[in-house]
Amino acid sequence: MIAPSTALDSAPLLRKEFTLEPGHGAVVRARLALSALGIVEATINGRPVDDHLFTPGWTSYEWRLRAAEIDVTALLEPTSVLGLALGNGWYGGRLAWEGQRALYGDVVAGFADLAVEFEDGAVQHVVSDSTWTAGPGAVLANDLYDGQTIDARRIDGAWQRPGFTHPDWRGVVELDHDCSRLEPYIGPGVSRQQELLPQAVWISPSGRTLVDFGQNIVGWVRIRVQGAAGDEIVVRHAEVLEHDELGTRPLRSAEATDRYVLSGDVDELEPTFTFHGFRYAEITGWPGEIGIGDVTAVVVSSDLDRIGTFTTSDPLINRLHENVVWGMRGNFLDVPTDCPQRDERLGWTGDIAAFAPTAAFLFDVDDFLRDWLRDVALEQRHQDGVIPFVVPDALKYLDAPDLFPGADATAVWSDAGVWVPWALWQAYGDRRVLEDQFGSMTAHVRRVQTLLSPSGVWDTGFQFGDWLDPDAPPEDPAAAKADPGVVATACAYRSADLTAQTAALLGRIAEEAEFREAAERLRAAFQREYVADGRIRSDCTTVYALAIVFGLLDEPDRRAAGDRLAALAAAAGWRISTGFAGTPFITDALSSTGHLDAAYRLLLERECPSWLYPVEMGATTVWERWDSMLPDGSINPGQMTSFNHYALGAVADWMHRVIGGIAPGEPGYRSVVVAPRPGGGMTSAATSLVTPHGRIAVDWRVEEDRLHLELELPEGVHALVRLPGAAEQRIEGGRHRLESAASDVVDATVR
Repeated sequence: MIAPSTALDSAPLLRKEFTLEPGHGAVVRARLALSALGIVEATINGRPVDDHLFTPGWTSYEWRLRAAEIDVTALLEPTSVLGLALGNGWYGGRLAWEGQRALYGDVVAGFADLAVEFEDGAVQHVVSDSTWTAGPGAVLANDLYDGQTIDARRIDGAWQRPGFTHPDWRGVVELDHDCSRLEPYIGPGVSRQQELLPQAVWISPSGRTLVDFGQNIVGWVRIRVQGAAGDEIVVRHAEVLEHDELGTRPLRSAEATDRYVLSGDVDELEPTFTFHGFRYAEITGWPGEIGIGDVTAVVVSSDLDRIGTFTTSDPLINRLHENVVWGMRGNFLDVPTDCPQRDERLGWTGDIAAFAPTAAFLFDVDDFLRDWLRDVALEQRHQDGVIPFVVPDALKYLDAPDLFPGADATAVWSDAGVWVPWALWQAYGDRRVLEDQFGSMTAHVRRVQTLLSPSGVWDTGFQFGDWLDPDAPPEDPAAAKADPGVVATACAYRSADLTAQTAALLGRIAEEAEFREAAERLRAAFQREYVADGRIRSDCTTVYALAIVFGLLDEPDRRAAGDRLAALAAAAGWRISTGFAGTPFITDALSSTGHLDAAYRLLLERECPSWLYPVEMGATTVWERWDSMLPDGSINPGQMTSFNHYALGAVADWMHRVIGGIAPGEPGYRSVVVAPRPGGGMTSAATSLVTPHGRIAVDWRVEEDRLHLELELPEGVHALVRLPGAAEQRIEGGRHRLESAASDVVDATVR
């Protein structure tokens, strides 16, 4: 790892000029290993080595630092310059809300190992060492929260060409860094995904120029402009408007502001060392009027392949689903974050615990989440078996000892160590994730066993509980209706049960017995301490939803719980009454206990709080709070309000399975259950999924009280088809048309 030997007034640039060794014939292959303490963009002879951003991303830097491996054969010339531009990123910038920065280290540095293979087998290495030079560049400031400042007058590509010298360029120092921490990426890199042009440009009541890109995204604004040298353009970002001005209060201390000092020529600038969550931009200092193509919103995200689609005859449900997709795209930026805009953007474990099944359907997240789970295990290993609230765990460095008093393993959040691997196994059928994470799964369940009360339930210590219950006050999002011990014990049972199933799959007989016994004890304690006369303690929707879906109840109590849950949903006027813990499971709990109509009514409710209330308010992503924006257009008064938070979009998993009709019969969809259950006035739905075995597609419509279904299955995959009013039927691979009446199924196979 090398860094400038003297302090610079900008983000550092590092360069190495080299000549290919003669006498070895042609270059056969050249591979660059690239990493940094901070983030790095590499060029060879002025050309980017790849299209990735934010390399090497954010991992638990204390124990693991990724190195990208890039084929650069086509970029080499007889004499070349390897250049590195460094930014602060997560390593050296601000993290979390206490104002602290450089939690991992106060010096950014670069690492490169270029291996050039020649025709005769010789290998020439160009590595980051003391022979490099360092100098200043055009990036005067950069921070993920606060934004980036670029002085276009200082842009000079000469440093990337052979023969460059300059008195401001000095030597470098080699840092004492353990390079054994370097390891390859497991997941994908981050890159530009698409571009959006402004939908509207206007002057606000205060006289400021505002731009609406029509969609809440994650990325930045690229500008193309010509103005007087030294003039400055300022771009501020926000997700919403409030009182017809930029609504920046939800950003808290994050400035989310980019500044551009113009060169006098035509400048095309974009701030690639930061990112913002925004739909709207406020632009000051622009010379003249903003024209078409002058400002462009650049969408960035991890490179994930879209594999699942879903659409229905209901346009509001379609927009809700699109909001889920956009929210996931924005928050899957190297780590699965909670939100992309304020002074946070952390890998909260509770959010992904809730959302993992939905994520695994919409995009291929197998490698992405396996990469993150590696950090889950590392953080846990260094915290006595406790899976922290966020991974990588930046919170452990905050100077805020009273932030989460008495915190230990915590229901839902720490359960991500079990629930996420299980969701990946179900979605993709690859046992590696269970094998890799089995130690983490068992350590979590064992840790929870030490936290149980003498009565056998988990009612001790700090809990988030049913976080963001809509009935909780804005200033106290943990003050939910659901008893935290009921929530925690239910989650503890689910994790123990899934870990026992995992042990069985892996042939770990002793562990299977251990965790099956732990699960049975938790189930018995739950029933003994919390269930009486068909009611569950705290008698609210979340506790019934968890108990039903997790399998904590015997059949008579399960039926009673389903009836009570439906009654509570009706009493609430079908408005949502669950938070982070209950929301992913409530529609499943209703539809699995004979209350499909209630599940649809809950999904389709439009009054606040509901899934469709934000849609009717113009949302283009899923909100953190059910009422992040109030009906009068003002922002929720709580100090924690985000308009791009995917967790409450976990209902899409139910939509895919129950409305769309695609569910795995076996892990990885080696077989599939096709069981659409129309309702809610919907007359059609089309759902597809690219599985490890091929594409599955279900397209149904209701006409004259008959269900017409078209089914596409990969060869070698069979489906159990369950249509309303018809007997179950096994269908083999191919294209099929089916029709259900009151008592029969007609299968017209299309080959």
